[in-house]
Amino acid sequence: MAAGRRPPFWLDPDPVTATATFGPPLAGPQTADVVVVGAGFTGLWTALMLTDRDPAPTVRVVEAEVVGHGASGRNGGFVEPSLTHGLANGRLHFPDEIDELTRLGRENFEGLLADAERFGVADAFERTGVLDVATAGWQAEELAEAADAYAATGEHVELLDGEGTRAELDSPTYVAGLHRPDGGALVHPGRLVRALATEATRRGVVIHEHSPVTRIAATDGGVQVETGGGAVTADRAVLATNAYSHRVLRRTARHFVPVHDYVLLTAPLTAEQLARIGWKRRQGVSDAGNQFHYYRLTADDRILWGGYDAIYRFGSDVGPAHEHRRATYDLLARHFRATFPQLSDVPFERWWGGPIATTTRFTATFGDALGGRVVYALGYTGLGVAATRFAGRVLTDRLLAPDSPLLTLRLTSTHPFPFPPEPLRWAGVQLTRRALARSDARQGRRGPWLQLLDRFGIGFDS
Repeated sequence: MAAGRRPPFWLDPDPVTATATFGPPLAGPQTADVVVVGAGFTGLWTALMLTDRDPAPTVRVVEAEVVGHGASGRNGGFVEPSLTHGLANGRLHFPDEIDELTRLGRENFEGLLADAERFGVADAFERTGVLDVATAGWQAEELAEAADAYAATGEHVELLDGEGTRAELDSPTYVAGLHRPDGGALVHPGRLVRALATEATRRGVVIHEHSPVTRIAATDGGVQVETGGGAVTADRAVLATNAYSHRVLRRTARHFVPVHDYVLLTAPLTAEQLARIGWKRRQGVSDAGNQFHYYRLTADDRILWGGYDAIYRFGSDVGPAHEHRRATYDLLARHFRATFPQLSDVPFERWWGGPIATTTRFTATFGDALGGRVVYALGYTGLGVAATRFAGRVLTDRLLAPDSPLLTLRLTSTHPFPFPPEPLRWAGVQLTRRALARSDARQGRRGPWLQLLDRFGIGFDS
């Protein structure tokens, strides 16, 4: 791999949405009606939705690093309507609610695009649809089943053979594909998260960057969030720290495991290089293996290529030392070259990683702590760009509208099957990773361990 800068590409300065800082570190005692911990998508959507209520509470946001530092500034920028990590997974875990969850997901997706227009970042989105590709016969069979399921809901789908798939995006590895023109969009997530922060500050929300929380404690009738430089006393608190949540509120650890996901980013492709592979409709792409890749074009025609090698560290360690992993970068580079041999002259210029919070049912989970003084959402399992907006709505209702029908859904009112404590947690994740790799190598056949997990509806995914 070529040498190059490695910070997340999405967090490079942008003339439209970037500022030097969104707020100074927290200093001294402060107050608010609601204090939000975390200035990523979940925290900022919640802050904005709180300000939409009448009367609007006063809100402060406390962020350990900078706006968008976590997954909100490191993800692939795939924006999908599903709140359930796909239709099949939703039917498995929420069979009685899937129609309503599908409707809510589509409503949330359209609302997100409308908000982007209002916040001045509509041009950060491309409504490209999604393309799922099969590289083996068993994957093609699964895509055919998925096509039937989506078509039954009224969604337009295009089931493609190998030739049809390669006409969309030319790789010698493809044997089939499923194109869903209305299945999603792509976004520059850094521009979006900064636009949310800009809009929040315009509405009077106070953001404190570089303010890592050291303690959350109950007070008489409220809650106090403490940092090294100050404290915010509030009526209620929102924990919006996703894969870092166990660092702040230990009880959340049972609900998720943080796994590190890594990506490569190429140099901008020339028109001639892009013509070698087609990709005229610029869809977001993922392959259909258990260990899967996802990839997309950026606005300046770079290819972002990530996934496959989700890494869990013992003790749910999410320290900054794990934000890069050379072995994974090399593996991803080999897979890229095998998928697109015609791009052998395209170098990689950037690479980065970060933790994803994954749950056993692949969907976000919601809860509270300290007698209801603190509410939280976490566990988007790699599809949080749109789902975080829905989470902001749920968290706002938990704070201000406890009788909301949203809170009666099984998705929002129950937790997934918990992960065990260490060392069983680490051992279970490693066993599952090996079992998934064996399944991919054996034409999708699921061995005894995966069959056992399937029986109890337990999954592991990035």
